[in-house]
Amino acid sequence: MLSEKIRIVGAGAIGNVLEWYDFAIYGYFAITIGQAFFPHQNPVAQLLSAFGVFAIGCLMRPLGSLLSGSIGDRYGRRAALNFSMAAMAFSTFLVGILPGYQALGILAPVLLTVLRIVQGLSIGGECPTAFIFMIEHAGPRGRGLAGAMATGGGTAGILLGSATGALLTSVMPPDLLQDWGWRLPFLLGLPVGLLGIWLRRRVPEPPRAAEAVAAPVREVLTHHLGLLARLAGIAALGAVTFYIVFLYLVSWLQFVDGVTPVRALAFNTVAMAAALPVYLGAGWLSDRIGRRKLLLTAMAAAMVGAVPLFWLLHHTDPLLVLAGQLGFVLLIGTVFGVEPAFMVEATPAHIRCTAVALGFNLPAGVLGGLSPLAAAWLIHRTENDLSPAFLIVAAAAVSFVATVSFSDRTGLSDDPSGKSSRS
Repeated sequence: MLSEKIRIVGAGAIGNVLEWYDFAIYGYFAITIGQAFFPHQNPVAQLLSAFGVFAIGCLMRPLGSLLSGSIGDRYGRRAALNFSMAAMAFSTFLVGILPGYQALGILAPVLLTVLRIVQGLSIGGECPTAFIFMIEHAGPRGRGLAGAMATGGGTAGILLGSATGALLTSVMPPDLLQDWGWRLPFLLGLPVGLLGIWLRRRVPEPPRAAEAVAAPVREVLTHHLGLLARLAGIAALGAVTFYIVFLYLVSWLQFVDGVTPVRALAFNTVAMAAALPVYLGAGWLSDRIGRRKLLLTAMAAAMVGAVPLFWLLHHTDPLLVLAGQLGFVLLIGTVFGVEPAFMVEATPAHIRCTAVALGFNLPAGVLGGLSPLAAAWLIHRTENDLSPAFLIVAAAAVSFVATVSFSDRTGLSDDPSGKSSRS
């Protein structure tokens, strides 16, 4: 029994590790990628171009959730997970071998954009399907921790990407890193992806609480639009804060504060490592005291604390910078530790993959994917280095209102009709 649980956790989490490692290393090497794939302009224009392509990939996440969510609801969670993992592994490997602008001209950024689209489609299915897979395998009293473990897999992937970036920037001369060293993390995506697919072969499907529907996408869009909108509202804060704090901030610290790449990546690595116990602790606590109150507390704290935390990040003292980033970790870690189980429990089982995937990925793709680009543009236009904090405040307000609209379903179990009953 224990070995089966370990296989389930490993099979669910490894996909998130790979998906977020592959997806995140693009953000960490955005400056170098901008120099490699876009015409030689000023550094701000190159960074905006690189984050523009990043945003296009993120905008594909809702389409990916439609595809993988439909596969998961009709043919099983494991089929959807294997599909998304294979797509991510191959597209990431191809980014690593794609020639730059000097070799291909305008074709280089075009092909990069196509590969980013494939990555966005892939992660749009993998992330929510993975936590649904793990939560449905967990008992009613362990769903918070199971969802937090799935989220932790994604964080571990980002941590791995950040650590890889920090290692490369510290051991490689800048000219070699600019020339070919940045490609190395992308090349690792293929073998790790194939390993993940192999590990999932012997893991059983989670128990199905309802019969599959023939057209889950149509079912959601026809009969559950209100539920979908509220799920998207819950996910808004996590989407915006995640992309600003854990991806864009690496570049922000370099451009705004003059922090070296090695130190910026080191700060991010420490913050990601600290996020893991926060996720697990929040998920575990939500199984005992309820999820709704924890989410509302974290969202209210984000509305009040985003600007002061960014003020800390703008200091020259490294300890204050790290304190600001760790403050965001506490807020976003609580949200991401509780949010998966809260969303799964709020959704009927027969449309769960599609509804949760769309609700999770619409804000992640539209709000989160555009957040780095919007933050860079706002700073450039307003000359206010703290302006990204106001994006977080607005997202927190939306999420707070959406969360209030749900009741707390902690400890409820699905019956065969797809409804819930107290366990």
